[in-house]
Amino acid sequence: MDLIERFRNPNHIKALSAQINTEATRPINIMEVCGGHTHTIMKFGIPQLLPSTIRFIHGPGCPVCIMPKERIDAALVLASQDGVILATLGDMIRVPGSTTSLQQLRADGADIRALYSPLDVLKIAKENPEKMVVFFAIGFETTTPMSAGLIDRIIKENIKNVKIHCNHVSVPEPMEAIMADGDAKIDAFLGPSHVSVITGSSMFEPLAEKFKTPIVVSGFEPVDVMESILRIIRQINNGEAKVENQYARAVSPDGNIHAKALIEKYFQKRPHFRWRGIGDIPKSALMLRPEFAHLDAEVYYKDILPQAPIEDHKMCICGQILKGLAKPYECKVFGKACKPSSPMGSCMVSSEGACAAYYKYGALLAKGAS
Repeated sequence: MDLIERFRNPNHIKALSAQINTEATRPINIMEVCGGHTHTIMKFGIPQLLPSTIRFIHGPGCPVCIMPKERIDAALVLASQDGVILATLGDMIRVPGSTTSLQQLRADGADIRALYSPLDVLKIAKENPEKMVVFFAIGFETTTPMSAGLIDRIIKENIKNVKIHCNHVSVPEPMEAIMADGDAKIDAFLGPSHVSVITGSSMFEPLAEKFKTPIVVSGFEPVDVMESILRIIRQINNGEAKVENQYARAVSPDGNIHAKALIEKYFQKRPHFRWRGIGDIPKSALMLRPEFAHLDAEVYYKDILPQAPIEDHKMCICGQILKGLAKPYECKVFGKACKPSSPMGSCMVSSEGACAAYYKYGALLAKGAS
């Protein structure tokens, strides 16, 4: 399949734009839940192809961005312990905690490893039997199966020097919290596609029914996004509010049954988890099941880990952006004191962050997208 020809074809995009401009008869606020969609929208100038009545609202779909500062500080505490190697994925290294970042701590001599895959933890542990390897696990449903697979291998290979600090979160609960709060005026959602590959598109049906809000699970290419917007418009014009699966080439209603079973084997819902900008959301994150407490870093290191909430810098409006109440360019420090090279907030750090997308593709373009 030629993805460039099929899903980035200018003629297809222009045809969809013309159809959207014809059929969009009222203002519609669309929240794209996933940060990957935010980057597609900005990179390809999609707002410039739509009528001004179609407005995008950025949501909490960046797992690095939504991590509260006390969880970042927990990673800093763990990485500072003698005999500990802290391993984590990607952008977590650069997110600022209350005093420093993992990146700076590593520069100061701490053993902190950025991973391409959670299974790299196995190699690190075997090569360093005298050290404790703590895997700071992060991500939505997309990456949770990889953490479950790692635990499976740890147990089967009887590896004794690995602990898991679980920070996996799920998508439906913050969507429900934002809708129930009512501050962000949302008429429809672009549903996350990679998450839905694991969970299945049917996961969103209770939300669509409860809030009478269309949800279209969308792929990441510009044609995907434009087609999904058209489907939203048609639902609203027809008085419908249902889940549609635009990304049917990768997403099924039931998702990946094997991956979900593996997650269920090793993880259970936390009673509560605090989301940056949104607050405490019940059952919105995962923890290891009690029978695997011997692998749980939060149990093993419970006496030294921070517990109290830590708020963001007062100049940073990342929380408002994650809740759909502000645009990045409305932040007074955006592109000034806060840049990718010197981020003040998590939304500027992550490759899925809204601030990073707006900075990368231009503040002027961002203003045009409002």
